[in-house]
Amino acid sequence: MLRAAKQITRHRGTNERITYLCSKIVTSTSNSYYSTLNQKKYKGGGKSNGWSKYFLAPRGPKGWTIPPSRGYGMIVARVLRGALKLRYILLGGAIGGGVTLNKKYEDWKDGLPDLKWLEEVMPKGEKWTQFSKALAEFGSSVKDVIEIAKGEIKAKTTVTALSLSNDESRRKYEALQSQVENLQTEVINVQIKYQRELEKMEKENRELRQQFLILKQNKKTGTKKIKKSLIDMYSEVLDELTGYDSSYSMADHLPRVVVVGDQSSGKTSVLESIAKARIFPRGSGEMMTRAPVKVTLAEGPYHVAQFRDSDREYDLNKESDLSELRREVEFRMRASVRGGKTVSNEVISMTVKGPGLQRMVLVDLPGIISTMTVDMAADTKDSIHQMTKHYMSNPNAIILCIQDGSVDAERSNVTDLVMQCDPLGRRTIFVLTKVDLAEELADPDRIRKILSGKLFNMKALGYYAVVTGRGRKDDSIEAIRQYEEDFFKNSKLFHRRGVIMPHQVTSRNLSMAVSDRFWKMVRETIEQQADAFKATRFNLETEWKNNFPRLRESGRDELFEKAKGEILDEVVNLSQICAKKWEEALSEKLWDKLSNYVFENVYLPAAQSGSQNSVNTMVDIKLRQWAEQSLPAKSVESGWETLQTQFLMLMEKARKSPDHDDIFDNLKLAVIDEAIRRHSWEDKAIDMLRVIQLNTLEDRFVHDKTEWDHAVKFLETSVKDKLDQTEHTLSEMMGPGQLTRITHWKSLTEDQSKRRHVKHELDKILRTDEKHLPTLSYDELTTVRKNLQREGVEVDTDYIRQTWFPTYRRHFLKQALHRAHDCRKAYYLYTQQGTECEISCSDVVLFWRIQQVIKVTCNALRQQVINREARRLDKEIKEVLDEFSEDEEKKAQLLTGKRVLLAEELIKVRHIQEKLEEFINCLNQEK
Repeated sequence: MLRAAKQITRHRGTNERITYLCSKIVTSTSNSYYSTLNQKKYKGGGKSNGWSKYFLAPRGPKGWTIPPSRGYGMIVARVLRGALKLRYILLGGAIGGGVTLNKKYEDWKDGLPDLKWLEEVMPKGEKWTQFSKALAEFGSSVKDVIEIAKGEIKAKTTVTALSLSNDESRRKYEALQSQVENLQTEVINVQIKYQRELEKMEKENRELRQQFLILKQNKKTGTKKIKKSLIDMYSEVLDELTGYDSSYSMADHLPRVVVVGDQSSGKTSVLESIAKARIFPRGSGEMMTRAPVKVTLAEGPYHVAQFRDSDREYDLNKESDLSELRREVEFRMRASVRGGKTVSNEVISMTVKGPGLQRMVLVDLPGIISTMTVDMAADTKDSIHQMTKHYMSNPNAIILCIQDGSVDAERSNVTDLVMQCDPLGRRTIFVLTKVDLAEELADPDRIRKILSGKLFNMKALGYYAVVTGRGRKDDSIEAIRQYEEDFFKNSKLFHRRGVIMPHQVTSRNLSMAVSDRFWKMVRETIEQQADAFKATRFNLETEWKNNFPRLRESGRDELFEKAKGEILDEVVNLSQICAKKWEEALSEKLWDKLSNYVFENVYLPAAQSGSQNSVNTMVDIKLRQWAEQSLPAKSVESGWETLQTQFLMLMEKARKSPDHDDIFDNLKLAVIDEAIRRHSWEDKAIDMLRVIQLNTLEDRFVHDKTEWDHAVKFLETSVKDKLDQTEHTLSEMMGPGQLTRITHWKSLTEDQSKRRHVKHELDKILRTDEKHLPTLSYDELTTVRKNLQREGVEVDTDYIRQTWFPTYRRHFLKQALHRAHDCRKAYYLYTQQGTECEISCSDVVLFWRIQQVIKVTCNALRQQVINREARRLDKEIKEVLDEFSEDEEKKAQLLTGKRVLLAEELIKVRHIQEKLEEFINCLNQEK
């Protein structure tokens, strides 16, 4: 037995080792037993001792007779060998299958796209964690199975080698058989579990693939650009042509499928059947299609829809996305209708991709109407007719003429329009809808005549019959198509010598026929269209070189960006203005705003009041009221106007530079005007200024001689300006002087002559009393009036008062100038005697206080302008520029002229021609 056990290690296979071990153990045991038996026989003198019957059994390998017990042991060994062989065949198959599946999984994983960049875009989700756990559990389960099998092999081998009794061998055999069955069941369960995990991985792979395509399309940098399909490239060319040649008179003769028909003829339903999705809003007899809808159909792995100007994809397999898509289409249609119109020429462009879709570009137009309702615009019927003719007049457009089969053919409005645009029928495909209703209501022979082209004079490339539904809004496209196929299988149109061929029915055949005709038309005409654009581009480039030889052709967008940079540069230059210049400009603007109030409401009423004490009291009261009420607001208004003035001065300076381009002037002015209109000074600035101004006005004492001199100069300058204004008023009232009348051949009017007489009398009063009060007494008015009457001049008292006002003001201002001159050298006297000074200098003190208020106000306004308002203005200008950049109409209005129009057309033609050439190259490669 030991020698047999040692020989086991020299055998290769596990099954062979077990079989060999069992045979050696049984053989060795039997040989030892029978050798002992024979020896006893020979010693007993040839007696059999009851054992002779066993020698009648078959001989062994060495010629020995094999007893029944040994034969039974050999049978057990063979059974065990067969069972173990079956066991390890199954175990080896399970392990080999697992290895093979693992290799297939690795190959499948290598075939996946590189998703490393998804680690930056997508976080690790719960699905990856669950999948990792599932794989770990599967690996551990396989490992456990292998360990159990190894332990069982070792145990069974030992038990078999040591089995000595028949009953024990039988029991072990049954136990082994039971364990083999259990192991088989376990292997099958593992295989099922692995298959489920594989199916789960495939499903997750599909989802990841969809997310991968979406993210790859949306990612702008760092990823490889997805190659566009032919139909997408062609659709982009059509989008570029939208609005470029709206009359189809020059260049845009590119093919597209134009879907026309009467209202509620099933036109939109046919398009939805071709697109395999209910993507359009539906109404009960009302007009739903209010604008042209360009639908680009393309084949793709997922059934999705997307608008041209949006990144969102609508999953057409989800009812929620379909509902949102229909709402968005309806919203865009209603938004395109402006100015009380019912229909619009604005094109809504969208793309639909899905498995099995035929590649083509269709344009769904509003249905033809014969009668208008009260809620429609007066020109709705004519607008729809013109729009339909406009699209059908393209000589390469494929006309998909939709006719309602459930109504009388003679009531159709669209067939006449189609015959006008395509009388020979070379590009028309006739479609009869609602054939299921027509078969119930009309004669089948009449329908056959329609579909064979014998009922109408209209000619067509082909005639098709379709069923677009059962009148249920909730029916899916799959249900509609199944209903359509079932109907045509049982339709009476195919019986009684029907002339309709099977290829003339169903939406599937229609879509294939339209797609084939579309691409045939594209291949026949695309080269010609590209040559036309090439010639147009050459002509435009020649015209540009002749008119603008030293300029590059810049479109509106590029010019707008350049103007935007120049405007923002000027805003930055506001911070380069020095503080002194700011304060001078603010001071000048502020005094211009305040001077009239100071003279009319503060200085003149106080100075003309009488005594010195009353003058000072009145000045204090009026200055405080002024500072609490109108002065802060006027200051802010002055600061804002100064900011505007300085900014416009910078713009004007830039406009006079030799590098200035006047093409931007209108845009710059519009942006600045809009920003200024929106800008408002911060509210808290008024409160801050009020506090500063009140504190400054509390100071009533001039501190040094320099400030005194500046105040005197300020007073003299202000009084002279006001005196000049008064002199100008008197000059207009009195007319030109004698020298002017002689040199310029002018004469006095009757009113001017009267004014002169009145003024002469008033001057007498002022000469008599130089300190006269601001008003005339009743006696003085009577005296003046009587004196004028003696001279033959009749005037009333109001007329005299009107003349007195400027006359007295001039007299008072001249006296104020004399006082200011006397006060020049009275500073030291003022410092010693104060208000009791012999020379009245309260005017100087008043204007010094006003001058101090102006100074601190200008300083505060300058800081606000530099620190806050210039930045806020810059922000508002940027907002206006951003709004203008998105408004194409605004840009076209502000950036205009031959140079801009020619550059825009040249850039667009060049872009279209390049896209056409790219499309032609890809089309030739596909051939």
